[in-house]
Amino acid sequence: MNFRTARQTSTSQTSTRPASTPHRSAGRRAALRYTGLGTAAVLALALSACSAEDGSAGADSDAVSGDITLLTPIYEGAAGQRLLEDELLPQFYEQYPDVTVTVDYTNFARLNEKLTTGVVSGLVPDVMMMGVGWVEAFADKGVLANLSESGISVADLEKSTTPEIVQAGVWEGDVYGVPIMLDARFGVARMDLLREAGYDAPPSTWAELVEMAEALTVRSENGALERAGFDVLSLDARQMYETMLFSSGGSLFNDDNTAPAFNSAEGVEALESVVDLIHTSKVEDTGYSSTKETVNPLINGRAAMGIAHNNLWTQTLEAAPELLPELEPFLIPGDAPGMFVGGTLATMSKGSEHPAAAQALLEFLASPGPALAANEQRGNIPALTELLDSEYAQGNRLVQFSMENLDVAKREGGPSEWLGLRGEIAPAIESALLAQKTPKQALDDLADVFAGKMGG
Repeated sequence: MNFRTARQTSTSQTSTRPASTPHRSAGRRAALRYTGLGTAAVLALALSACSAEDGSAGADSDAVSGDITLLTPIYEGAAGQRLLEDELLPQFYEQYPDVTVTVDYTNFARLNEKLTTGVVSGLVPDVMMMGVGWVEAFADKGVLANLSESGISVADLEKSTTPEIVQAGVWEGDVYGVPIMLDARFGVARMDLLREAGYDAPPSTWAELVEMAEALTVRSENGALERAGFDVLSLDARQMYETMLFSSGGSLFNDDNTAPAFNSAEGVEALESVVDLIHTSKVEDTGYSSTKETVNPLINGRAAMGIAHNNLWTQTLEAAPELLPELEPFLIPGDAPGMFVGGTLATMSKGSEHPAAAQALLEFLASPGPALAANEQRGNIPALTELLDSEYAQGNRLVQFSMENLDVAKREGGPSEWLGLRGEIAPAIESALLAQKTPKQALDDLADVFAGKMGG
């Protein structure tokens, strides 16, 4: 059944080498203690498979030494810095006392600039955290270490993590990045508002979504929108469209990532469906909401349903915790169940002067306890599927839903040119939402831009 017929932070650098680990809260201790052997143990065993002669983390910890740098966008703010420097790194130093880590804090808005500057200057950080879709570009440039040469394989990672996310760290068949955390986009309904309108569950077909969105839309006597039936504007236009695209059964690129595929019939239909919501069903008005909203419309009642990020849970916990029981996630109904996922992966420099220390840090950050603590701090989704039964995941409905549906997750990226392409998507989608172009015109023009940049 198809859509239409169914109707972040300033940067800083810190060298940290505390003498002892400070007292942790009970909740944080529980997260850091989560190191039992499970499928994630495959990662640790694989990363430590190399011998001491290879200069890898498999060497005796007493032989691992050196001053290394970590570039990270995921421990932002005072709380994130405390977690990394006061709780996580002291544990790492207990195992590797002759290693010192200098942390360079940034955010995703400046990460590409930081990485590019490092490549140009020759000062590439030893360990780097990158977003989904970024590994391909830097692996292609020869910046990243090939982790497959250290004994870790795609098959090993797929035993502990959903294959689609594993592939975000793979380039030309080899592993260059290990997933630490994910973030997802999917439908969310305010069940209290749905019940008021006579509905007891989120939509299960596109026809139901349109019908419910129209019924849930509230306008004043003069026609001004007071509540959107289905919000698509408070999320980044690229991510919103990709969520719809993946749910339609469409893809960003062809199978070998050599040409764009989003202007296929499925892709056009997905964008037409969103445009129809705004201009035909009138469940939201352009300009009613935007990515600059300080409070998500689902929290303050300015939307009854919408496409949202999994961190909506932590936002609601801070702003209106009484609404948490009313947030009900659902997959956008289309030709195929699909969910957009991004995330963060750990990589290491091919030119590190201390590869054993760098690999040891990468292995540590990707292990269950530290990874769970990092995800809890940000309200994100652990990449390791064994962490689904952790107290954190079980206590966060949106994280739990995301982890339960990772088998239908689809990601961005693919070709090495992705970082130079992704910024072109939002303006193209917005041109269709504003009725400046038809959905087909917008996507065909965008495909021409992509083909030109990809050499097609």
